[in-house]
Amino acid sequence: MTPTAPLKIIAIGGSVRPDNYTMRALRVVVDQLERTEGVEVQLVDPVTIEWPAPGLDGGGPELLAFQEAVRAADGVILASPEYHGSISSVLKRIIENLGYPNGLAGKPVAMLGVAAGVIGAIQTLGQLRGIISHVGGLPLPGAVSVPKVQEVFDEAGNCTDEGMEKFIRGLADGLVRYLRDPIPSRASSS
Repeated sequence: MTPTAPLKIIAIGGSVRPDNYTMRALRVVVDQLERTEGVEVQLVDPVTIEWPAPGLDGGGPELLAFQEAVRAADGVILASPEYHGSISSVLKRIIENLGYPNGLAGKPVAMLGVAAGVIGAIQTLGQLRGIISHVGGLPLPGAVSVPKVQEVFDEAGNCTDEGMEKFIRGLADGLVRYLRDPIPSRASSS
C-alpha cells in the first residue's frame, strides 16, 4: 500500500488591522488543522504580501508564491470580517489577485466570518459564497460566523467561549472530511 500524500490546505485572512479578530479566529482553525494527521496547512496573513489593484503590475515574488500555493492546494479557507455588510476590501483584492482563470476554480473553499454584531457575519458569508461560485470555486456548506467576536477572544488571542471554539474548529474538520470523501460513503441497510 502506497502512502497517501498529505492534504494541502491554505488558510487566508482578510484583514490587515494589527492584532485583528479575523486572524485570531483563523488561527483556531489552523491549530485544528495542524493537529490533524495527514494535513499540511499554510496560513497567509495579508500584511505579508503586496496586493496590486486589478489590472496593475506589481506584487512581486511573494504574490507569485501565493498564487502557486493556492493552485497547489487541495482546499482553501477564506476568512473575512464583516465590514459595512460585506466582505473586506482586503479579501476581495486577494481573490482578484488569483488571476484568470481564478486560482479558486475547482477548489473546495471553507468560509469563516467574524463580526462585532449579534447576528455575526451572515451577509459577508452570503456574499463570499456568491463570489467563490462566480470564480468557479466550490463553496462548502457549514460556513462559520462568529458574532460579538470582541467578546469571544481575549487580548492574547485565546478563544474564551468553549462552544464557539468547538464550532470554529469544526470548520477545519468539515473541510478535511470533504477533501477525504467528497461524496460521503453510505452504509447499506440490509
